[in-house]
Amino acid sequence: MISITAIGTAEKDTVVKRSGASAGDIICATGDLGAAYIGLQVLMREKAEFKANPDMQPKLEQYDYVVGRQLRPMARMDVIHELGKLGVVPTAMMDISDGLASELMHISKQSNVGVNVFEDKLPIHQITYENAVEFQLDPVIAAMNGGEDYELLFCIKQDDYEKIKNLPDVHTIGYIQDLEKGRNLVSKQGNVYPLKAQGFTHM
Repeated sequence: MISITAIGTAEKDTVVKRSGASAGDIICATGDLGAAYIGLQVLMREKAEFKANPDMQPKLEQYDYVVGRQLRPMARMDVIHELGKLGVVPTAMMDISDGLASELMHISKQSNVGVNVFEDKLPIHQITYENAVEFQLDPVIAAMNGGEDYELLFCIKQDDYEKIKNLPDVHTIGYIQDLEKGRNLVSKQGNVYPLKAQGFTHM
């Protein structure tokens, strides 16, 4: 077992918590989502085949992207630095380790707000989409609940949209609304579904 504790300091006006979001804020996500979960499915399949036949050779070439996202996640400090250069301080932020839906619920509960996220705005890589279909998995479910992508989920004031709109790896996926309006996923067809967190739950 490896146990690590990291302790540091920060200027008070640069600290971003989960509890600062308010109605009207824009919800953003970095990178793409769901790939790490699909990579895990590939590795689990290969492990099962290895147990059945220890002489087998893993077939991972066509899954380099999703397996890499599972095994080698990258902390998105590049986006943190870009936001700093642009003078953008998110109102709320956290990493996406337990699934997008779960993290949205955390921000919603700690900020006491509702959320509206749009299916057609979710950043899903084409390779992730194709590999998910191969495994007979819904790419949207992988993106919403898979976890371990370690991308960033954050909220910004509407006034900051013009500053971030050209960042190539930042996607606007929805908005914060009043709590009584609920926590929702809006489908491509415009149907509204209550958000459900099915990702990892810490003990």
